[in-house]
Amino acid sequence: MKLPPPDSELGKLMATLPQTGTVDWIGLRPARGAPMSEVDEVVAVTGAGLTGDRYKGGSGKRGITLVQAEHLPVIAALSGHAAVEPATLRRNLIVSGIPLVALKGRRFRVGEVVLEGTGPCDPCSLMEALLGPGGFNAMRGHGGLCARILQGGTIRRGDAVVALTEPDSNA
Repeated sequence: MKLPPPDSELGKLMATLPQTGTVDWIGLRPARGAPMSEVDEVVAVTGAGLTGDRYKGGSGKRGITLVQAEHLPVIAALSGHAAVEPATLRRNLIVSGIPLVALKGRRFRVGEVVLEGTGPCDPCSLMEALLGPGGFNAMRGHGGLCARILQGGTIRRGDAVVALTEPDSNA
């Protein structure tokens, strides 16, 4: 995503992100269609993915997937459920307190790991099976964010999620 010039009014608005988020949940997809494995921490490998996740070693643009915790009740309501468990959505991290859409095209830190938001994490047809009829559409616009791992390390439940204003010198 091409960001507007940083000195433009829109650029200044988009760069203003004082919130700090939190990692609420971590999950790994060991294989296509396999149940998610909930973990308390995971190792992120630069340019690849998460150790134990099926996407590790891929193109890197989808090295890790994140979804907004605040969107879970919305997805549940739109799919006719009282609640949706994090594993159902098949994303690696459930994050609260920071708008993930604002991290698209930006660098951000999750614990000791530096990521770059590469684009939306659109739902797949599996959501129709997992959430029931209309599940795919319930997730449209709420599927979260894909990110590239620029600096690896360990991500732990409870880690802070912070937007970086300058390119990270350690990346």
